[in-house]
Amino acid sequence: MRYAYGFSSALLIGGAAISLITGHPAGAQVAQNDESRMQHVVPRAGAPASFADLTEQLQPAVVNISTRQRITVNTNPFAGSPFGDLFGGLTPRGGGVPQTREAQSLGSGFLISADGYVVTNNHVITADGQGKVEQITVTLTDGTEYPATLVGNDAASDLAVLKIERAKPFPFVEFGDSRKSRVGDWVIAIGQPFGLGGTVTAGIISAVYRNTGSGGAYDRYIQTDTSINRGNSGGPLFDMQGQVIGINNAIFSPSGGSVGIGFSIPAEIAEPIVQKLMKGQVIERGYLGVRIRPMDEDIAASLGVPSNRGEFIQSVEPGEPADKAGLQAGDIVLKVNGQNVTPDQTLSYLVANIAPGTRVPLEVLRKGQKLSLTATVGKRPSEEELAGRVFDPEGKPQPGQPAPEQAEGVLEKSLGVRAIELTPQIAGQLGLPSGTKGAVIDAVDANADAGRKLQRGDVVLGVNNNPITSVAELEAAVKAAKDAGRDAVLLQVKPLRRPQDFIPVRLR
Repeated sequence: MRYAYGFSSALLIGGAAISLITGHPAGAQVAQNDESRMQHVVPRAGAPASFADLTEQLQPAVVNISTRQRITVNTNPFAGSPFGDLFGGLTPRGGGVPQTREAQSLGSGFLISADGYVVTNNHVITADGQGKVEQITVTLTDGTEYPATLVGNDAASDLAVLKIERAKPFPFVEFGDSRKSRVGDWVIAIGQPFGLGGTVTAGIISAVYRNTGSGGAYDRYIQTDTSINRGNSGGPLFDMQGQVIGINNAIFSPSGGSVGIGFSIPAEIAEPIVQKLMKGQVIERGYLGVRIRPMDEDIAASLGVPSNRGEFIQSVEPGEPADKAGLQAGDIVLKVNGQNVTPDQTLSYLVANIAPGTRVPLEVLRKGQKLSLTATVGKRPSEEELAGRVFDPEGKPQPGQPAPEQAEGVLEKSLGVRAIELTPQIAGQLGLPSGTKGAVIDAVDANADAGRKLQRGDVVLGVNNNPITSVAELEAAVKAAKDAGRDAVLLQVKPLRRPQDFIPVRLR
C-alpha cells in the first residue's frame, strides 16, 4: 500500500508557513482526517466520481490486528464414551495431561493518536471458550508489525484500546460527530475482511440508531449497506469528510457473508468509552434490574397501547433498584428521566447512560393507568455476572466451562453433573418461588447414571433427606457419601416442568 500524505513536500519548505495556514503549531502531529488535510481530497456533494483520494489519505491510519491464542483441546479419541476413563488425553480421570493447540484470529482497527493508541472491537482481541490470548500484533498498511499491549477493554460496548510503540509518530485519525449522520449519506469502510488487508468498500447509511433487539446496554447502531464481512470487525466507518463516525462491529447474515446489512458502533457512543479506557478508568453504567421485552404489535394490541413507545417489564429482580422503586412485572416504562422510551432509544440504553446513584423519575403505565415512580439507578454488573443471572433451560450450558466428563470437581467426578447456584433470578426464570434454595443442574454427563435420570434445569433441593442450599453444600453431601463408601445418593429434586421427586443416583 502506498503511504501518501498529500503535502509532505510543503512541510519541508517551512514550518512557520504551514502553522499559519493550518492553525497548528509547527511540528505538531496532525490527524490524517484533520480538516486542513481533507479539504482537497473529500468528494464534492452528490455521487462521488471516486473515493481514491479519500482512501489514500485515510488508509495509513487503519491497521490489521491478529492474535495468537492457546486453545485447550481433547485428544482422547474415546472421550465421552464408556472407554474414556481408560485412556489419557484431556479426561482427568484417565490421568492424561490437557493438550493445547495454537489458534489465530484476525480483525481490524485504527490509530487514534500519534503515540500509538489503537481502537478495535473487544471480541477481536478476546479468546473464545477455553482459549487464552498470548500475543496481539498490529500491522500497518506498509506491512510493518508491532507487538501490542492491551490498555483496556469493555465487553458491554465491545470496545478495546491497544498501544503500540515506535520512535517516530504514527499516522492517526480522529472521531467525528455521528449525530450529524443521515440516512442516505455515503460512507466507506476500510478493514481486513477474510484476512484481505487494506480492503475498501463503500455504501450508504441505511438507518441511524438501529436497535438490533439484543437488549444490551448499547443496542444502538448505525446500519449500512457497505460490504462488511468477517475480519472487518473493529475497523472504522468514515463519512465523506473523512471523519470516523462508526466502528464496524457486526453483520446480519443467514449465510455468514455480507448481505448488505452491517452495523457500526456510533462515534458518539464509542469516543467517551475509548477516552476512559485510555486513562485506565473503570466504565460504570446505570442498572435497574429488570428483564424487558420490546413493545411488539401483539403485546401492544393485547394491552391497547401504541407499539412504538415504551418497553414491557417481564420480571423484576428482587432487591435491585427497580424493585425498590416499585416497578412490577407487567408494567410498561414510557419515560426515563423525561426521555421517551422508543425502539430507537431503548430502556437499556437510557439507563446505561445514567451515572449509578442518580435518582431519576420514571413514567410507567400499569393496568391502563399512568404512574410516576422514582428510582435510584444502581451500578450495572459485568457482562459475565449478567450472563450468570440468566438461565435458559432450553439453551446451552454456561459458556467457558468444561463438560462434566472433563472437569475435576467433586460433582463432575462422582456424580457426573455440573451445577450452579440457584439465585432468586434463576428461580423466577424456572417458575419457582423466590425463596427456593438449592442448586441448579447446568450440564450432565450422558454416560453417568445421572445422565439417564437428570437434565439441565433440574433443581437439587436435598441429599439423603438433608436439605441443601448451595452448590458447596451439594458437593459436601456427595463427598460425604463417597467417603462413607456409599454407591449412590438419594437426591430430592424439582425436575424441570414436573412435580418434586426423590431420585437415587449412582456414584462413579
